[in-house]
Amino acid sequence: MIPGLSTRRRFSDLSEQEILALAISSEEDDARIYRSYGERLRGEFPASAAIFDGMAAEEDQHRQRLIDLHRTRFGEVIPLIRREHVAGHYARKPIWLSANLPLATIRGEAAAMEQEAQHFYTRAAGSTQDAATRKLLGDLAAAEAGHERKAGELTDKHLTDDARTEEDFTARRQFILTWVQPGLAGLMDGSVSTLAPIFATAFATQDTWTTFLVGTAASVGAGISMGFTEAAHDDGVLSGRGSPWKRGLASGVMTTLGGMGHALPYLIPDFWTATIIAMVVVFVELWAIAWIQNRFMETPFLRAALQVVVGGALVFAAGALIGGG
Repeated sequence: MIPGLSTRRRFSDLSEQEILALAISSEEDDARIYRSYGERLRGEFPASAAIFDGMAAEEDQHRQRLIDLHRTRFGEVIPLIRREHVAGHYARKPIWLSANLPLATIRGEAAAMEQEAQHFYTRAAGSTQDAATRKLLGDLAAAEAGHERKAGELTDKHLTDDARTEEDFTARRQFILTWVQPGLAGLMDGSVSTLAPIFATAFATQDTWTTFLVGTAASVGAGISMGFTEAAHDDGVLSGRGSPWKRGLASGVMTTLGGMGHALPYLIPDFWTATIIAMVVVFVELWAIAWIQNRFMETPFLRAALQVVVGGALVFAAGALIGGG
C-alpha cells in the first residue's frame, strides 16, 4: 500500500450487488444504534425509548426486504461492504457516544441519521447513468424517507405532550444535578474561599506578583480538592446525580475559575489599580452566583444575592483586616 493512498472505494465503482449489500449493512448498523438509544433512555425516558424501539424494528423490516431482494437477484452470499469502505459515504458516530449524549441531542442525531441516508441515496441516484442502478438507489432513498415519516408517526404515538413535558423536565433535572449544582458549588467555593488569602496577601505585602502567585496556588489547589471530593463522595448510582467524573470536572473547573477571577488582576503591576479591578471582579462573580441560583435552582434572586454578597463581604473583610493588621 502506498502511504497516504486511500483504500476506500468510490461509490461510482460499486456494482449493483455491492450497493445492495451496502444498504443491508447500513440498515443493520442503524437498527443497532436505535436499540442502543432505546436502552440508554429506557430508565429515565421510557416514551422516547419506545420510539427508538419502533424505529429499530422498521430498520429490521427494511433490511429483511433488502436481503430478500438480494437473494432473488444475486443469491445467498452477500458481499461484506460497510460505510467505512466507501469514500464519501455518510458516517455514523460510535454507539458508545450515546452514553454521554443528552436526550435532545439523541433525538436530533436520530433525525439527522434518516435525513443523511435519504440525501445520500438521492444524490447517488441522480449521478448514475445506469437505469437499473438508478432505480435501486431511488428505491433506497424512498425507503429512508419512509423511515423519517415513520419516526414522526412513532413520536405522535408514544411521545404525547405530557410524556414530552415529563421527559424534558427529567432531562433538565439531570443537567442541573450533574453539571449546574456541582459547578455552582465550585464557583461559590472558589470565589468566596479564596477572597481571604488573596486580599490578606495583597494588603500585607502590597506586592502584586506575590499576590498573584498566592491566588493562583489557592485557586488551583481548591479546584483539585473540590474536583476530587465531588467525584469521590458520590458515585451517582443511588442519588441519580450522574457521572462522578462529570460532576468532579464541573466542580473543579468552576472552583479554579472562581478563584482565578480575582487573582488575575494582580498581574497588573500597580497595586491599587489591580486591587480595585479585583474588587470589581469579585462583585461580578458574586452577582453571577446569585443569577445562577435564581435561574437554575429557583432561589429568589434577592435572597440569593443577599446570601452571597453578605458571605463574600465577610470573607473579604476578614482577609483585609488580617492583611492590614
